[in-house]
Amino acid sequence: MLMKEIRAIVRPNRLQRLRDALRTIPNFPGVTIFRAEGFTAPASVHKRTVRDELTDFTEKLMVCVLVESDMVEPVRRAIIEACHTGQIGDGLVWVVDIENIQRIRDQQVLG
Repeated sequence: MLMKEIRAIVRPNRLQRLRDALRTIPNFPGVTIFRAEGFTAPASVHKRTVRDELTDFTEKLMVCVLVESDMVEPVRRAIIEACHTGQIGDGLVWVVDIENIQRIRDQQVLG
């Protein structure tokens, strides 16, 4: 079966909601979280304050989930619903094709 990686950049304060949402998905395989920093493109921010100008980077989390292709939509939807606030900086979600995966522990090829 074709494997996919779902990646997302999200607000750190949404992590508990995200964890709870992902755990409700049957057969959810697990998630890896990385600490990240970033900023929104200046052209997309209409009202910048002095504080915004002085603190370019904001703390974010990068979420990575490896799933079979039939699980992409439930995981993607869970991320969006758990992390949506309606504000600039909510983040992004994208899906990447995975050519192959091999578990190190038992050398099993997955997918």
